[in-house]
Amino acid sequence: MSFTTLQTDWRASIERRLTHTRAFIDDTDPDALAVVLVSMGSLLAAFVGFLLASAWTAVPLGAFLIATGYGWARHQALLARAVTFAMTTVTLITLGLIVVFIFAESIPAFQYETTTVFGVSVPGLGMFAQARWDAVSEPVRYSLLPMIHGTVMVTTIATLVAAPLGVAAALFIAEIAPPRVRELVKPGIEILAGIPSIVYGFIGFTVINPWASGAFALNGGSTYLFVGIVVGLMALPTVVSVAEDALTSVPDVMKNGSLALGATDWQSMTSITLPAAFSGVSAAVLLGVGRAIGETMAATVMLAGVPRISEPLVNVFYGYETLTSLIARGYGSANGVHESALFAAGVVLFVTVLCLSIGSQYIEARMRRRLGGAE
Repeated sequence: MSFTTLQTDWRASIERRLTHTRAFIDDTDPDALAVVLVSMGSLLAAFVGFLLASAWTAVPLGAFLIATGYGWARHQALLARAVTFAMTTVTLITLGLIVVFIFAESIPAFQYETTTVFGVSVPGLGMFAQARWDAVSEPVRYSLLPMIHGTVMVTTIATLVAAPLGVAAALFIAEIAPPRVRELVKPGIEILAGIPSIVYGFIGFTVINPWASGAFALNGGSTYLFVGIVVGLMALPTVVSVAEDALTSVPDVMKNGSLALGATDWQSMTSITLPAAFSGVSAAVLLGVGRAIGETMAATVMLAGVPRISEPLVNVFYGYETLTSLIARGYGSANGVHESALFAAGVVLFVTVLCLSIGSQYIEARMRRRLGGAE
């Protein structure tokens, strides 16, 4: 498609939007338009004042509340559309500013760890090209490789625990359990999701770590294996709840048709229900993986807190540090480039979770195409 064609399409799109806007203004009560403009303008001013930490933020916020209250009584439908649109926009802008702030704060660390490759300076390459993290002793280095290794180890073990157990439990609740059992089990599992992570970490620190220290002759009992198991149990309620909702949403017609053709209950579950709900089940597993990657307190409490890579790499009977525990331990006393390096760890976490989210969307779209859904 040529640039001229694109320019023509953009111009036509803008003209259509302007025509729609003019028609909307002509057809709307002037009093309603005035209320919406005052409400949205004061909300924008309050948001800007909040970002600037201004003492006058309360003034536009009060104007927004007054205008919204008046508009809700006189022009509820129009104001509801405007307010929901404004809140969505504010949320997106806030998230965008958070992302910009994290990346901006990590720039000094990436500049500090610049490495030259074939005569070309690559900012941040030193964080991934060597394995030394030491913010005190010379030479000061901020490698994220030990923490990335620890995060991968914990996440892999947690996924191996949460994924099969979670999907199996969801399948039992959705397809096998009697209604009375389902009504008791599902709320109990959802309650488990609300237990604070520090509780799991405290149990792991006071019960599992001492047992592991004696059973495996480990100094301190800090192991990726048991941290991964604890994090996997923490992620299990999320996997079960989301996967069960996905399995329950499969139309009964599909399952009844399979049974009518002579398939057993188990064959219907494995050949019809699971494939049809695969996008939701995979999303449940990815949500569990996301929680495992972002878990902070359990890993911080149970791990040794030493930025090292275990030897050999797959040795799960020692546990040192993850990206989240590094941030939790170091942020209170960090400053300068050290603080920026912690933000760089946050950037790595953000990019990883973003890739997982994109992957889940791709899997869902692919399954919709396979099942004959919307393109």
